[in-house]
Amino acid sequence: MRGVLLLAGVAPLLFAAPAVAQQTDHSNMPGMQMPAPAAPAAKPKPKPRAKPRPTARAKPVRRTPAPPRAAPVPGADPHAGHVMPATQAADMPDKQTPPAPGAPAPQTGHDMPGMPGVPEGDAAPQHGTGGTALPAGDAPAPAPPADHYADRIFPSDEMARARARLTREHGGTSTYKVMANLAEYQLRRGRDGFRWDGEAWFGGDINRLTLKSEGEGSFGSGVDSADVQVLYSRALDPYWNLQAGVRQDFQPGPGRTYATVGIEGIAPYWFDIEGAVFLSDKGDLLARTSAYYDQRITQRVILQPRVELNFSAQDMPRNRIGSGLVNAELGLRVRYEITREFAPYVGVSWERKFGNTADYARLRGEDTGGFSFVLGLRTWF
Repeated sequence: MRGVLLLAGVAPLLFAAPAVAQQTDHSNMPGMQMPAPAAPAAKPKPKPRAKPRPTARAKPVRRTPAPPRAAPVPGADPHAGHVMPATQAADMPDKQTPPAPGAPAPQTGHDMPGMPGVPEGDAAPQHGTGGTALPAGDAPAPAPPADHYADRIFPSDEMARARARLTREHGGTSTYKVMANLAEYQLRRGRDGFRWDGEAWFGGDINRLTLKSEGEGSFGSGVDSADVQVLYSRALDPYWNLQAGVRQDFQPGPGRTYATVGIEGIAPYWFDIEGAVFLSDKGDLLARTSAYYDQRITQRVILQPRVELNFSAQDMPRNRIGSGLVNAELGLRVRYEITREFAPYVGVSWERKFGNTADYARLRGEDTGGFSFVLGLRTWF
């Protein structure tokens, strides 16, 4: 009985011990300092409610019109319309106030001659006043500069010789060209023949000495016709040359000498045209015209149609030449340019004598013309 009462008295103590252990304050442990608890913040006092004011009708606000913007003054700064108040301008010492209307604008680092407000004078730099910026017109060209920077480093006489040589080689030099436009073998129905047509010249871009030669013949009978011309050639423009000189005929018949005046050049659409008039020492008058056109099929294959006509103002029996149209030649040749300077060709040619010239040929037992197949070479150097 006593044991039961003892257990009943001790049981409450045993159940209360874990709770006391969980609530143990650790602030008394050595080395541990806990911050002091913060004081609770005071609650703000509520503001008293404001009493509502009696509503009143608002009066309309009168707006004063802005002053009219002044028109820009000629010569003034175009950005002079943004004027700041005096107090604001005083606070900004780096900003410049715009000039008054009519006053000259201050010159800045970005001002250029010709702009509004920029003074013109010897101190202002000049831009766009020479070279290709010159105004259009027929005024004479400006004088070339006489001072050369290279003369400050090298001797002046040596630089003068170098400039003279440069000028001569780039426009003032003399050049030459020798060209055989036709040098061909002709396969005819009867007797085969040959033909040539070439020229050579020496000189500059304006003045030249020109040599021309043309002729034809048959194998077995020799040369049927041949002539040589010595001409002075003068450039009329970049496309046409005026020529004058003498022509010497060797065949047919007795040799004759002619005074020659002609013209040659490139017509529109790149037709090469040549024409000349010949007056002999016997008073005989002849004329010749020819034209050809190079139609490029590829970069190396060229088709060339060609025509040549000869005329006479009178009969020349000793030379077997009749009046009117003496002869005509139409040809079509295709050449292959192995190089520009060396181009073999093949083609066909039709030639015919007319009028009294054909009669003279029949009396001598010669053909008056026909077709021929040609093989030739066009070359120049």
